[in-house]
Amino acid sequence: MPFLLNAVYLALLIACSPWLIYRAVRSGKYRDGWSEKLFGRAPLRIGDRPCVWFHAVSVGEVLLLRSVLKELERRRPGWDLVVSTTTPTGLAVARRTFPDLVTFYAPLDFSWATARAVARVRPTVLALVELELWPNLVWAAKQAGARVAVVNGRLSTRSHRGYRKLRGPLGPTLRRLDAVAVQTEEYAERFVDLGVPRQRVRVTGSVKYDGLECDRNNPKTLALRRELGLWASDVVFVAGSTMEGEEAAALAAYRAARAVHPGLRLIIVPRHAERFEKVAAWLRDQGETVVRRSDPASAPARNGQTRPPVTLIDTIGELSAVWGLADVAYVGGSLLPGRGGQNMMEPAAFGAAVLFGPYTANFRETVEQLLARGGARRVADAAELTEALIDDLNDPESAAARGAAARAYVLAQHGAADRTLSELDRLVEPAFVIKMA
Repeated sequence: MPFLLNAVYLALLIACSPWLIYRAVRSGKYRDGWSEKLFGRAPLRIGDRPCVWFHAVSVGEVLLLRSVLKELERRRPGWDLVVSTTTPTGLAVARRTFPDLVTFYAPLDFSWATARAVARVRPTVLALVELELWPNLVWAAKQAGARVAVVNGRLSTRSHRGYRKLRGPLGPTLRRLDAVAVQTEEYAERFVDLGVPRQRVRVTGSVKYDGLECDRNNPKTLALRRELGLWASDVVFVAGSTMEGEEAAALAAYRAARAVHPGLRLIIVPRHAERFEKVAAWLRDQGETVVRRSDPASAPARNGQTRPPVTLIDTIGELSAVWGLADVAYVGGSLLPGRGGQNMMEPAAFGAAVLFGPYTANFRETVEQLLARGGARRVADAAELTEALIDDLNDPESAAARGAAARAYVLAQHGAADRTLSELDRLVEPAFVIKMA
């Protein structure tokens, strides 16, 4: 099986190489980390302490590990914790979020790369965050005597259908998993349907809830409010994790609402860093004064201003704090098809009046729970986004009630990190004893 997978991966890599080279030349992506990715040159771990290797594919998965790793460092100071990721932005955020931990690019799923990376890291447990089922990596870890777990597991309807078609070749990988800690009962049933033994699947909840900041007066949000020049009287509309086309919808809604509510402020946070310059130029072309987070000096004095500036957050890793500024929050990746939405729980945790579009397949259960509790509003298109924003500004009591319902739901979910740590404890102790024997 490893050799067959190697052939498939090589064919895909060769087929994609023109596009990868183009992206590397044009945007600088995919240039770094090739020795780690292709040859498994992960950092060499020294010593024989228990080690948990967390693999988180990108920024979202890295950030959700904050509560788990913070508590794990407190409870198990004698353990080594390492974090790998796949994307440049994911690695940058991991290094900034966990400066005291070893962070590195995960190997591509070639047998030689995964075997070498595992040999260098020597994990006691390999913890795959959410759904990172790489067969050669799992096989290499098991061959080295490590336990393998999926933590904060999720399996959408679409992913489940896709994996079912590959159930035959994926069967050995699924059966090698020692534990699957999932967010919901529905996800648990899907993993069992794919062939994971039921006794290895446990519902632990989503650690995203435990890691969510719920206090608007947290230091990061207060610093942002001060540095962005927001006044106490300002009402703030945040459009976060926006994709191509969604900035236009947010700006149109803001302009229509600002005609009735002149104190309204707009903060835009594009999802992808490579779009920062494009969005900034587009906003200026639209006639807006733009304050860029990367350049606080761009903020003009507001004395006598008839129109406040639009703020562009063109930095990585600050969106979670930015949501704490929002009275009304639009969650991007949801207005146009093909994206599946972004995480709406961060603004919900702050009690913002949450809006999102119709395309939220990535967070279907979260959306259902919020809508059932009156904790969010779904809009069909750009016109409805404008209407919803104006409604919330015209009726702040109803908007606040929606935000309070969302925040109450988030607070009721806390505890997933603790249950996840119990699963890791259960795997580390016997695995470490076996290794030391």
